[in-house]
Amino acid sequence: MKRARSSVSRRGFLGAAAAVAAAPVVANAQQAPISLRFQSTWPTKDIFHEYALDYAKKVNEMSGGRLKVDVLPAGAVVKAFDLIDAVHKGTLDGGHGVSAYWYGKNSAYSLFGTGPSFGMDANMLLGWMEYGGGRDLYNELQQKVMKLNVEGFLYGPMPTQPLGWFKKQVTKPEEFKGLKYRTVGLSVDVFKEMGAAVVSLPGAEIVPGLDRGLIEAAEFNNTSSDRLLGFPDVSKTCMLQSYHQPVECFEVLFNKTKFDALSPELKNIIRYAAQASSADMSWKAMARNSQDYIEMREKQNVKFHRTPKEILQAQLAAWDRVVAGKSAENPFFAKVVDSQRKWAQRVVAWYQDITVPGDLAYQHYFSKKS
Repeated sequence: MKRARSSVSRRGFLGAAAAVAAAPVVANAQQAPISLRFQSTWPTKDIFHEYALDYAKKVNEMSGGRLKVDVLPAGAVVKAFDLIDAVHKGTLDGGHGVSAYWYGKNSAYSLFGTGPSFGMDANMLLGWMEYGGGRDLYNELQQKVMKLNVEGFLYGPMPTQPLGWFKKQVTKPEEFKGLKYRTVGLSVDVFKEMGAAVVSLPGAEIVPGLDRGLIEAAEFNNTSSDRLLGFPDVSKTCMLQSYHQPVECFEVLFNKTKFDALSPELKNIIRYAAQASSADMSWKAMARNSQDYIEMREKQNVKFHRTPKEILQAQLAAWDRVVAGKSAENPFFAKVVDSQRKWAQRVVAWYQDITVPGDLAYQHYFSKKS
C-alpha cells in the first residue's frame, strides 16, 4: 500500500511546532502573580488572624494564582493601630482589622462596626452596607472626608460580644464608676459615660495588661479569641451580652492606587471573596465559639453570667448621650447615624415580627424534664 501523503506542508508543520513551543512561555508570563503584602491587626494565635488567612486564601484561589495575598500578623511591619496609615501610604498593600481601630481619626468611622445597634445584629449592618446606602457613605468618608488612599470592604458579621472579663460579677451600672476598663472605638465614650476609666489596647496587650493590673476589666470579642489570648488565665468571671459592640464586622483594606491598577475581574474577586468569607466566617464562628464556650466553662472553671438588664439599659442611655454629642460636633457622624437608624427601623421591625423565638424551642427540646 502507498503511504498517504500528509496534507500539512513542512513549512506549516514547523510553524505550528514553533507556536506550540512558544505558548508556554507566553502563558507563564501572563500568570506571574501580583503579590499583595497584607498585615492583620491580630496576633498569630488569635482566631481573627485565622479569618484574615481564610480571606486571603479565597482571593488567591478564586484568582487562579493571579493574585497572591501574603498575610502577616500584627506588628510584623507596623503596630496594629498604625495599619490604616501604612495602607494609605503604600507601606503595606492591604490589611485586615476593624473599623473601631480608626475611631481616633474620625468618630464616624467607628459607626461602621462599633456604633449604636438600633436593634440590629451585625448581619443587618452588612445589609445596610450593601442595600441601605452604607457603602456610598463608607467610600465618601474614607476618600473624600478623610482623604485616605484606601479601598475597603466590610465583611464577617460577628456574634454579639460579651460585656467582658472582670474580677467579680458586676450586677449594677454603678460598679463601672472608676473601673479601669479596656475597649475601643465609640465604646470608649459609652463606658466613659457610665463612669469607667477607659483604656484602649490592641488585642495582644489586653491579657498582659490585666495580669499586671494596668486594667481591671476588659472586653475583646468572642469565646474563641478570648480563650486563645489567655483571658481564663487571668480571670474566671465573664459577663455575657452587651450593647457596646453588638454589630461589629471585619474590614479588609487595600491601598487604592494598587487596587485601581488591577483588572476589573481581579477587583471583583477581591469584593466577592469578602462576601464569601462572610458566610464561611459565620459558620466557623458557630463551630469554634460554641466549643470554646464549653471548654472554658467545663475545663477552665470560667463562670459565665448574663449581663443584668439594668446595665444594658444604662448602656442604651449612654449611647443616646454619645450619639447626640458626636452628631453635634461631626455632621458626617449625624449623616451616617440617620441612615442606619432608618434602615434599622424598617429591617428590625420586619425581622422581629417574622422570627420565631429560639429560646422557646431550645427549652422544649433540651431543658431537663421532671
